[in-house]
Amino acid sequence: MDHSGANYFKNKTFKFYSLLSALILGLVLLAIIIFIGKTGLLVFKDVSFKEFFFSTTWEPDQGKFGAAIFIIGTIALTALTMVMAVPLSLLLAVYIVEIAPAWLKRIIRPVLDLLVGIPSIIYGYLGLTILTPFLRDITGSVMGDGLLAAAVTLTIMVLPTVTTISDDAISSVPSELREASYALGSTRLQSVLRVILPAAKSGIMTAAILGMARAIGETMAVVMVIGNTAQFPETLFTPTAVLTSNIVMQILDVEFDSTWNYALYMMAFILLIVSNLMIIIVRRIRAKGV
Repeated sequence: MDHSGANYFKNKTFKFYSLLSALILGLVLLAIIIFIGKTGLLVFKDVSFKEFFFSTTWEPDQGKFGAAIFIIGTIALTALTMVMAVPLSLLLAVYIVEIAPAWLKRIIRPVLDLLVGIPSIIYGYLGLTILTPFLRDITGSVMGDGLLAAAVTLTIMVLPTVTTISDDAISSVPSELREASYALGSTRLQSVLRVILPAAKSGIMTAAILGMARAIGETMAVVMVIGNTAQFPETLFTPTAVLTSNIVMQILDVEFDSTWNYALYMMAFILLIVSNLMIIIVRRIRAKGV
């Protein structure tokens, strides 16, 4: 009886601490959203909504806080990154699961896990010292940095994450589907395109969205290779800036109670909302198994 009572107490204690941990985590997230959002919204006391989101003039010293350049730059960089990263990651995941011999799988998968853990500043430093000079030499551009350099760097960063999640999704496809496809006379390519990938589309979509979330929120690697200039890029090799790079480059130079600081907080709030929306989308995809 005493033993049962002790187990009951342990179970109740574990349940209490689990619930408490979840509540604390939720409160911390809510506090972050409220603080950043409340601070960021103060920018609209001095700057109109239209100017902030649609103006391309970012001159804080002149009282002009148009963030359209950074918003559009973020969208362009993320789109270019995903155009390069998702197909490569998907091809690699298919190769690992469907084609690679067992001994090679045992090498590739741990390597991908190690690549995920490399700090982003390492990727940025390699991009700055190797990729940017390479692009400058082969294109004849003056600087070499810009959207392409940043997109290639981010592609290398997100590729292990997208590949690993896609690998898990493709591996989870029941073997009966493969056997049925081959029994009907399908080639390996037909089975992959018409059976395996459609069956794993929920996990693949999750991988793409999580990769996009990392690309949008990445800071240090982007700062080191994008050029950090508030201008529309005329080419892929024109220095420009995105939300994250502009925040990190300017946040230390402004007073907290200033419109400039509020504008930077509003940029952070935009990134926070977008990231949370992506997580919500991922959760819904997993719940529905789309």
